[in-house]
Amino acid sequence: MDFIEIIKTIIIGIIEGITEWLPISSTGHMILADEILKLNVSDAFKEMFMVVIQLGAIMAVVVLYFNKLNPLSPKKSTAEKSDTWKLWVKVLVASVPAGVIGLLFDDKIDELFYNYVTVAVMLILYGIFFILIERRKNVETVVDDFGSITYKTAFLIGIFQMLALIPGTSRSGATIVGAMLLGLSRFTAAEFSFFLAIPAMFGASAYKLLKFGFDFSKQELVVLVVGMAVSFLVSIAAIKLLMGYIKKNDFKPFGYYRIILGIIVLLYFAFN
Repeated sequence: MDFIEIIKTIIIGIIEGITEWLPISSTGHMILADEILKLNVSDAFKEMFMVVIQLGAIMAVVVLYFNKLNPLSPKKSTAEKSDTWKLWVKVLVASVPAGVIGLLFDDKIDELFYNYVTVAVMLILYGIFFILIERRKNVETVVDDFGSITYKTAFLIGIFQMLALIPGTSRSGATIVGAMLLGLSRFTAAEFSFFLAIPAMFGASAYKLLKFGFDFSKQELVVLVVGMAVSFLVSIAAIKLLMGYIKKNDFKPFGYYRIILGIIVLLYFAFN
């Protein structure tokens, strides 16, 4: 196993751990990282790896929010356990649109949209959306806790998550934008987006693993495990920092960042 490949994997894990939770598109960053670092693996493994590495990031949510997400916790009252079950049902309801469309059209979506132009355009477009949403005046936040999220609202947020099947959109970006448009506070929108990632990413990772198979070479196995471990550790810090940030700040800086990154992606690939 080449030491340089381990270093590349660690860098990609760091990028995934940060960008999976910030609404700036992990896919856009991973495409740039792959273009620069060029992991020495097969195209089939790389396609699978870029999805399954997200499992490490997802496990950070499970660890950080384990008590909030655990309906069997002995620390919770009967009412609290019931609320937790209801939260999971809402998460599953919101997961249906992306799950169905992703399962039916995964290959077609990759064929049509997995290119730098699409990624750049979606980076810029959702960057503009974030800026416009945060500039709205006198908009009332009507949902600031999970109990107030209706099943209809959860499903509509799921529609926005479905839009994130297009590379460059950002799953967290799409769901946060959608949730805020539907009246959720920034904090509640962000946390609900985190929880939606659990079934979405477990499902996507399982699909990619089954499609690739489990016949890994030693190098491939090391790359996969190291990438997931690094993304897990970095994600814990990234989630804590993001939740601390949005208590006092808005999402406009992420909007400007997305626009700048989208322009960089367009220029980089246009001239290379």
